Amino acid sequence: MKKIITLLTAGWLVVPGLSFGQDTLDQLLRQVEQAASAEARIDQQRLQEFRSQRSRQQELLNQARAELRAAEQLSDRLNNQFDDNERELADLSTTLDERMGNLGELFGVVRQVAGDMRSVMADSMVSAQLPGREEFFANLAERSSTDLPKVSELRTMWTEMVREIANSGKVVEFKSDLINADGDRVENRDVVRVGVFNAVSDGKFLQWDSGQGILLELPRQPAGRFQTMARDLQNAPPGTVEEMAVDFTRGDILAQVVRAPNLRERVRQGGTVGMVIIVIGAFGLLFSIWKGVMLFVRGNAIKRQAKRSEASTSNALGRVMSVYESNPDADVETLELKLDEAILRETAPLEAGLPLIKVLYVVAPLIGLLGTVVGMIVTFQQITLFGTGDPRMMASGISMALITTVLGLVVAIPLTVIHSILQSRSRDLIQILEEQAAGIIARTAEQRHGSSV
Repeated sequence: MKKIITLLTAGWLVVPGLSFGQDTLDQLLRQVEQAASAEARIDQQRLQEFRSQRSRQQELLNQARAELRAAEQLSDRLNNQFDDNERELADLSTTLDERMGNLGELFGVVRQVAGDMRSVMADSMVSAQLPGREEFFANLAERSSTDLPKVSELRTMWTEMVREIANSGKVVEFKSDLINADGDRVENRDVVRVGVFNAVSDGKFLQWDSGQGILLELPRQPAGRFQTMARDLQNAPPGTVEEMAVDFTRGDILAQVVRAPNLRERVRQGGTVGMVIIVIGAFGLLFSIWKGVMLFVRGNAIKRQAKRSEASTSNALGRVMSVYESNPDADVETLELKLDEAILRETAPLEAGLPLIKVLYVVAPLIGLLGTVVGMIVTFQQITLFGTGDPRMMASGISMALITTVLGLVVAIPLTVIHSILQSRSRDLIQILEEQAAGIIARTAEQRHGSSV
């Protein structure tokens, strides 16, 4: 498109690139007139369009106003319907709350009972025979407050509760897997269940482990008579009556019984001091037995010698009598002195060792008292380090204090009695020697006095 630059200078029209002839100016005039006419037509057309659009705008405005009135009417109807629905919903909610009041209370009780029964079923010995029962009660106890139980579920819950009660009074034999005392799993073992209290297999008492869901053989069994009862019960034919020990606490008492330390473990609790007391007691007992046997043998020899008139040097009385036979011409005073000397020689072997036994039965309780003091020191050290929150931390020191005291008394009392018996036996034998010596002196004095008369 060409650019036309029009310059008006002192009444002249100048167009670059054009000549200033008359024809050119006429042509320019025609072009300007044509351009003005075209612009007028365009303006007229735009004016007509605007006028037509204005009437259209009025129609659109009227249509929009009509739609607005329709929308407002619809909004009013919807608001009225919403209010009606709100009132109806409030009425229905009130009715629902009233009707769910009793059901909600009932479901709260159901959930509580289901939670309690879940624990009972999990810990029950019956679960070894009927596993998986606690899952139903767990699901029922963990439901939300809006999820009401069904009638069939309530009926199932009641049935399982009655089944648990019924099985608590039955003695049932069934097959089950178990873990023996060595930790090995044994499959398909014959098990006899006594209600919800005990379970036995091959004369061994079992314990129900709810965590693993399996029966465990107790690592330490109760006394032999209880195992005999369990074995007789398992081997008894149906319909017979057998004696059986029942743990009414469902295994708690049995666990405490088998957890109680045996004699070896109690002795081990005494520590080094306890072992010293045991060594002293064993040595004193062996020495006392040896001394008792020696006194018994020598006493029998003395009694046999007392029945014979010939003196034998193999026994104490014979050696005392041989003194008289070796000195038949000695005077009474000399003979008495010699016999007293012989009795003293025989007294020492008879009384030998008795002071040692006395020392042992005196030292044993003193060492036990030492162990008591050491145990209390250990206890107070534990209290200083860990406080008194856990009594089990102090159990070792207290056990040592008590066990050493008991061991000291257990050693001292028998040794005291044994020492008294042996000492009495020794005195009896010495008295026999003295009596025989006194008889010899009396007969000798009588013979000498008779001959002098």
